[in-house]
Amino acid sequence: MNHMTGTTTTTSLISIDGVSRRFGDVTALDSVSLDIRQGEFFALLGPSGCGKTTLLRILAGFEEPDTGSVRLDGADLLAVPAHRRPVNLMFQSYALFPHMSVEKNVAYGLEREKLPREEIRKRVSEVLETVGLAAHARRRPHQLSGGQRQRVALARAIVKRPRLLLLDEPLSALDKKVRAEMQLELKRLQHEVGITFVVVTHDQEEAMSLADRIAVMQGGRVEQLDAPVALYDRPRTPFVADFIGANNLFPGTVTAKGLEAGGLGVLPAPADLAADFPVGARALLAVRPERVRLGAGELRGTVVDVSFYGGTSHVALSVPGHEGHVLVATQGPARVETGAEVQLGWNAADASLIPVSERGDRSV
Repeated sequence: MNHMTGTTTTTSLISIDGVSRRFGDVTALDSVSLDIRQGEFFALLGPSGCGKTTLLRILAGFEEPDTGSVRLDGADLLAVPAHRRPVNLMFQSYALFPHMSVEKNVAYGLEREKLPREEIRKRVSEVLETVGLAAHARRRPHQLSGGQRQRVALARAIVKRPRLLLLDEPLSALDKKVRAEMQLELKRLQHEVGITFVVVTHDQEEAMSLADRIAVMQGGRVEQLDAPVALYDRPRTPFVADFIGANNLFPGTVTAKGLEAGGLGVLPAPADLAADFPVGARALLAVRPERVRLGAGELRGTVVDVSFYGGTSHVALSVPGHEGHVLVATQGPARVETGAEVQLGWNAADASLIPVSERGDRSV
């Protein structure tokens, strides 16, 4: 699951430093700092109200931050009016002109810039070829499928060759099968045109499948910024551990042998993280369902539910001393039935330790 594309470099295109934005009593952004690299596919991921759309609107020029700076190639982006920024925003609704053909919709922005007619024709033709709509150039939006309308909106955005393309929940209007197809299409397009893409989404699967790096946001702050694999394997906050994929979370105290989790005893924890967690520190142990194995281990539980879909079985177990269920994912049909008593455990290296505050606030 390597999400880095050939276009990504380590050069920063956008530098956001200490950006805050309040609306009355609501803090939408709370001192956000992050860099977006030249040529990467970057995702802002989080639940509704986490601040991701406000940050996108600041990049587009539709909002002004109360404090902080935004620089593009080292120059002050906030000083540039929205219509002069080398930035394009693709709206959730696509906002196509219904009375115009596909090619006219795509050409509209270039015509407003008064580019030569031949250059417009050439660029529109090239971009329609890129998004696979050359054969639909004369059609109107109502004659297209949802996926095709999304491609028109993308073509209209990239034909202006912005340095930065902002996408606000770009696939939310599509059904699941078309969404999966368009995710592949978006990645192909981004790689082909070499424009930096920033996508806002609340859909973790979408962010994980599309992005080179993801900023997970909550309450106006960036909880963690990492590549998808690192976010999944090594979440650094309780919120990220709970928000990205399914996870089993065990609160307790770090000991020399693992995590002392009350009535559950000492649970296996990775030894290589010991330096970050002194003995006696409060922590959460996170174990992904696919890392838990049945039939052997330190814990015993009772199977309360077994479900099978997509080639994977999901088993929920009740474990005395643990609040909620322990979730296990296994390939193929499960070999256990509801009501069975089983042992379960995991390898220490397959778990993660996450610090929690002294108040025990898990933030999840």
